[in-house]
Amino acid sequence: MLQRTIFAALLAAVAALGVYWWLSAPVVAAIGTGPAHVPNPANGEVIFNAGGCASCHAVPDQPDRLRLGGGVAIKSPFGTFYAPNISSDPTDGIGKWSEAEFVNAVMHGVSPGGQHYFPAFPYTSYQHARREDVLDLFAYLKTLPAVSGKVRDHDVGFPFNIRRNVGIWKFLFMDGKPFVADSTKSPQFNRGAYLVNSFGHCAECHSPRNPLGGIISSERFAGGPNPEGEGWVPNITQKRLGEWSVKDFSYFLKTGELPDGDSVGGAMTRVIKNISQLPEADLAAMADYLKSLPPVDGPARPTRKEGGA
Repeated sequence: MLQRTIFAALLAAVAALGVYWWLSAPVVAAIGTGPAHVPNPANGEVIFNAGGCASCHAVPDQPDRLRLGGGVAIKSPFGTFYAPNISSDPTDGIGKWSEAEFVNAVMHGVSPGGQHYFPAFPYTSYQHARREDVLDLFAYLKTLPAVSGKVRDHDVGFPFNIRRNVGIWKFLFMDGKPFVADSTKSPQFNRGAYLVNSFGHCAECHSPRNPLGGIISSERFAGGPNPEGEGWVPNITQKRLGEWSVKDFSYFLKTGELPDGDSVGGAMTRVIKNISQLPEADLAAMADYLKSLPPVDGPARPTRKEGGA
């Protein structure tokens, strides 16, 4: 009887390991079966600015936002991640990458070596991008200066440092669905929806997350604790910004100035520096979409303690 119990336990363990190995395997998309695409670096620059790539990947403490040697520290409840070098440097950056490798990194979170990237890289939003735009972004990045230097390793403890586990996280929180335009809405609205939900990845910061770090879909865009550990990320639905007009949203994206005359601060300063480079039509489109977000209560913000620790 004991032998049967042990044998059954071993079979269950092997089966569980097999399921884990299957679910956690990196999944990549085959490139080359789609239609041929002639990359457009000019559109790639628009995508670069919409995605705020320089916010994380520009070398810290220097003025040139196009020196993409990485190194920015991204704090999270799971540890500190360091944005990698994505310059055209062939050794330390992405200069030797193929188009397929770049698409799989951006849209599927898989490295050229076949490992999962940690979701501090917001591929959960980038998965909704159009392949053609990703290829255009790649073409644009190759026009930027090569920056030498490897970025330090992430400071993430066990078990969160096991990349294979990220496959389970992706299974839980990535749907793999492309962006689908709403046929009842205008082209401008759909353009804004596309930019906000794909490259703009606005929900990645402006949504609360569950204990595993997945966005709580019912409270998307409703703000919450700053994942970097300091302060509170605001609710950007009509629950909080109901008095903002479309023009207010557009002006904010262009200048970082609020309707009451105050200015944005913190990490959003870097975001505005990138988004403000977008064409006026794209800013208007994003504003149109953001104004449409229905009111969502979101998590309760903790009250500050008065007078003392």
